[in-house]
Amino acid sequence: MVGRIFKSLVSQIIKVKDNNRQRSNALKIGTVIYEPTIVDGFDISVYYSKRVDSVLGKPAKGMYNDITCFVDAKAIRERPELVALSPNGPATRTNKAFSLPWDFVCPTNEEYQSNVLRFIEDTSKENVEGVILNLYHFPEEGFCTCDRCSRLQRESGLDWLDWRAQTVTDFIRRAKKMVKQPFGIEIWPDPVLAKERFGLDFEALAEYVDFFHVPLSSHNYVTMYWVDTLTRDFKKLLKKPIFIELSAEIAREVETKALLRTVAYVSSHDVEAVLLLVHDAERAKELCRTAVNDSNYRGWLEKFGFENMNKIIERWEKIY
Repeated sequence: MVGRIFKSLVSQIIKVKDNNRQRSNALKIGTVIYEPTIVDGFDISVYYSKRVDSVLGKPAKGMYNDITCFVDAKAIRERPELVALSPNGPATRTNKAFSLPWDFVCPTNEEYQSNVLRFIEDTSKENVEGVILNLYHFPEEGFCTCDRCSRLQRESGLDWLDWRAQTVTDFIRRAKKMVKQPFGIEIWPDPVLAKERFGLDFEALAEYVDFFHVPLSSHNYVTMYWVDTLTRDFKKLLKKPIFIELSAEIAREVETKALLRTVAYVSSHDVEAVLLLVHDAERAKELCRTAVNDSNYRGWLEKFGFENMNKIIERWEKIY
């Protein structure tokens, strides 16, 4: 069964490659990193300047700065009234009614909104390459039912789903005005229920962004057909260029080899960039050296015609 899926996937990828042979711009390769470091051999460098763990960094010049908007466990601990609410309780990791990975601030809290928008504006004033926003939406279905959100929804005259989507889109519209560099947003990788769950209206959001950043995170990509499927889905749905992010933190040999093959598959689609999430610059360099020195991998790329990935490795070979 696995063998048939693999052969089918390779066949489909080759067809996509042929269809995209005339692309005018070469695929970009990038890093998403927790330190303000630009790594040689990568076209795009993304730095978490405001993280989900409430750590604030200074704007990183020459890099895309990724800013977390409405996740802030520290602020919620200090001011519990900030948390988003639902009929089943607050949007916190300790609420076992949900499986939330973080603690979410209500996205209609005007004071917190203003602080986030100020941070976005201050970041844009620096010599940064671009700005990316993440977690700027509602935590999940059922949020937020605080008194303020309930009142705003009633006053809007919209139904629940449309009001939530309008609220998220309006925040992105306001943020866009603060940014003079390329501006993008991360989207939760649910191509079907994103509006119902998070208030994401892809078509409306596309009016205000230059690109979409889609994180397809996993501890390993030994099984990876789902990455190919979601990449195809989002390519059809989204009306702006797409950055696909893959997790590259795990340094074990099996995980690294599976990751590099997955990058090759994604590279055959008409996406703007593939981004690799790493903890530090050394891990990114290690990936480059592994790809350059793995003759089996390079032979596999050549055999199945992964031209974009081959070109990237040829660049890395001159550096590593």
